[in-house]
Amino acid sequence: MTFVSIVLSVIALLLAAVLAALALAVFRTRRIAAKAEKMVPPTGKFVTVHGNRIHYVEKGRGRPILFIHGLGAQLHQFRSPLFDRFGSGYRLIAIDRPGSGYSVRARDATGRLPEQALVIRHFIEALELNKPLVVGHSLGGAVSLTLAIEHPDVVSGLALLSPHTHHTGEVAPEFAALYIPSPLKRRLVAETVAVPAALKYADQTLGFVFGPQPPPADYMTEGGGWLGLRPSHFYATSTDIVAAGVDYPAIQKRFGEIKVPVGILFGTADRVLDYQKHGVDMVGRIPGLDLELADGVGHMPQFSAAAQTVAFIRRIAERAFAA
Repeated sequence: MTFVSIVLSVIALLLAAVLAALALAVFRTRRIAAKAEKMVPPTGKFVTVHGNRIHYVEKGRGRPILFIHGLGAQLHQFRSPLFDRFGSGYRLIAIDRPGSGYSVRARDATGRLPEQALVIRHFIEALELNKPLVVGHSLGGAVSLTLAIEHPDVVSGLALLSPHTHHTGEVAPEFAALYIPSPLKRRLVAETVAVPAALKYADQTLGFVFGPQPPPADYMTEGGGWLGLRPSHFYATSTDIVAAGVDYPAIQKRFGEIKVPVGILFGTADRVLDYQKHGVDMVGRIPGLDLELADGVGHMPQFSAAAQTVAFIRRIAERAFAA
């Protein structure tokens, strides 16, 4: 056997080993995704707006309150901890943002904030919601703020929970694995290693996001946590974190244009976003901003301080709908 043939044989063996590893990763990913969809099936309705198939749930009758979740989340982040606490008088609607949960993004979607805000506008119009109060959590807060700036005629006010309000251009170490600028690489990672890795480190991730409070014992099912363990969800989450920085620096400069009532609820022990930078520093940047701090609460006040969160949303709703 010649030296060249030996080299070629080694290369062939290495290639076969890589392909086998990739095939195994794809198999494991699809098996985990199938279990995720079995554990948390679709629970709501679907409507197609602006090329996006949106999954949503609603409860109650009355003035509309629209809930927009954050990065890597889905509608159960509101439905599970909050909806049964509101009582009567409101029509509560929570959506899976395009690409997240069971919502499907339009083929040419970029995930940029103005694009997401436009989709929310079309959703509001499709359901004939009369100027809802919009509740945005984390990155959903950035989408909500963009909506109020670019489409002020469709909202009555904003109630923001732990909102992302200040984009520095830096990616926190905890989210570095999500920042994949190349769509091709993003797709490859999503279909192979991302989901098994996410399952392996799920407890660590939830500890960071919920801390210092523990996540609810039933979070993976009732809170929809399983839905994050699918390649489509990882791809959408990575797309969101890459796209957020494109427009937000310019959007931040326009916060003073917001005229509707706005409230912010922030936990003082938030490990994901600095409550001083993203909450306290917003005072004065939006006219009449109502800031409420939840002492010792982390990034998920809708779970960790549900009663306070509902009271906060209702208070902002009274202001917004009265105006």
